[in-house]
Amino acid sequence: MRSFSRSGPPRHLGAAPGFNEVRNFFDFRGVKIGGWVKQQEQQLRARDFFIALLDLQEILQVPPYVISLRGQLSLHYGTGGQPGVSAHYMPAARVLALAKNAGAGSLAHEWFHAFDHYIAEYIFTRDTGGRFASIAWLTDFELRPHGLCQLLAHCYRLILLDDTGERPSQFVERAIAHDRSEGGLYWSKPEELCARAFESYIEDAQISNQFLAYGTRRREGQFDPYPRGEQRQQINRAFANYFAALGRSLSASRAAPESAPHQA
Repeated sequence: MRSFSRSGPPRHLGAAPGFNEVRNFFDFRGVKIGGWVKQQEQQLRARDFFIALLDLQEILQVPPYVISLRGQLSLHYGTGGQPGVSAHYMPAARVLALAKNAGAGSLAHEWFHAFDHYIAEYIFTRDTGGRFASIAWLTDFELRPHGLCQLLAHCYRLILLDDTGERPSQFVERAIAHDRSEGGLYWSKPEELCARAFESYIEDAQISNQFLAYGTRRREGQFDPYPRGEQRQQINRAFANYFAALGRSLSASRAAPESAPHQA
């Protein structure tokens, strides 16, 4: 059974926590485990999930309930899946699912899909019709006049647009060219670009956990699917600034809920 490299502070989890403990600590709406996942693997993977999500929480500097999106997100592990897909997010059900044998390493990517979908309800002045926030922002939905909304929009801008704000970034142009060469539309979708930029940010963090993210620093073949160079550094700083500000705002909102309309 595969183990995953990690570098970060020790996590003292007590006596062999299971998926119920993961659900309860972060307040996930639910956790579902596939019937083919044996008890020993459940125990090991529950620990992997717990540590990875604690690492994600610390990297982002947010309260635990942000990880579960205030209890709206569910986790599935080893529950069927789709051919050729190691992990996926299901917007209609708000489910983050990892495959039994190949999903690890995709957790940060899929978590950002969930966050990108969830946060759209709170940062725009009108209903986005279930769109991801990245798509709504790119199609000119009006942002609410709140500093956190502007900080998140700055992340999208750095990922999707060039320095002029008028054309796609090089990261986007590479993805468009690759989609055209394959005759499809996947790599250049705004939500996929933003999720790959986020997983790059997570892999570059001081806490390193391969169960969360790995492989964003290497290039395989002709296509380079991740941000590089100065753009990557700018995106990393923008994500760090946004989530740190979100964490501070949510902490302050416990004393004065009306002061933090931006929800997470």
